[in-house]
Amino acid sequence: MAELEVSKEDRERLTRLVQDYARDELDQDIGNMEAGFLLDRLIGPLGTVFYNKGLRDASALFARRADDMADELYAMERVHPVDR
Repeated sequence: MAELEVSKEDRERLTRLVQDYARDELDQDIGNMEAGFLLDRLIGPLGTVFYNKGLRDASALFARRADDMADELYAMERVHPVDR
């Protein structure tokens, strides 16, 4: 699987969120570089968890829709009078 890529805009937004959290919750002012290092460390493990969760959710949705389609196809079947 390819590395998780984060757009420049998302990376900047996430870096600010890390900085805000450190300041507001930990009373620590950290710079862009430190926040970026922390972000780099967390993106892999957190990204994997959320990516896999998204795949499982999509798979479950697909399975439900496939079941619905199978039910509709079954309802469309015709029975020939000779088969009764």
